[in-house]
Amino acid sequence: MTGKEFKLARKERGWSQCDLATRLGVSQTYVALLESDKRSFPPRLVRRAVTLLGMSPSALPLSLRASTDTELTRQLSALGYPGYAHVPPVRRRNPFEVLLVALGKNELDARVTEALPWLLLQYGAMSEACKKWLVEQARLRALTNRLGFTVTLAKLVAERKGETKSDAYRALVQLEQELFQSRLVGPDTFGQSHLSQRQREWMETARPESARQWNLLTNWKPEDLQYA
Repeated sequence: MTGKEFKLARKERGWSQCDLATRLGVSQTYVALLESDKRSFPPRLVRRAVTLLGMSPSALPLSLRASTDTELTRQLSALGYPGYAHVPPVRRRNPFEVLLVALGKNELDARVTEALPWLLLQYGAMSEACKKWLVEQARLRALTNRLGFTVTLAKLVAERKGETKSDAYRALVQLEQELFQSRLVGPDTFGQSHLSQRQREWMETARPESARQWNLLTNWKPEDLQYA
């Protein structure tokens, strides 16, 4: 969270710095320092502020904590994914953290895989800080191709739905271009490392062009996604 985002959210609520300070249990001076980026945001205060001000969960702290498939479904439910509306949610985490944790799994439930482009469609209009973190962490973990393919899928879904003028779509186009510059040469799978050699050979020829350009062995296409 930046001071600018914090200040904008406060003003959208029509609150003064004193109003917000009272609700957060801090001083007005401290709020002023946060808004001017003269103080860093403690994680606990960020969580309180995001809830209190109704901010996007993309403003939540970023970290990478391992999650099981079951935990991922509950996190996706908390972030509003309609495919898991029936699943009891847990405390929300930053959607880009959830995305990267999922992409880091070599074996992933297909229903969770299907939800990943949705995260980018829903929260793709990210801050520069979020984008920088996402790209850097993907590169560090050799997940550039998996992330790039997810971005491409989300972009294609937006095009199918005629949503090419949104901030999220423009952000996805820029992110796709940036990731493509550091695309990995070696082949990879998309949550399906269990594929046999025969299945890999078949996937090599059957995969769509979007998977081919990211050197992934997968047959996911926009029309396979229930929200496309």
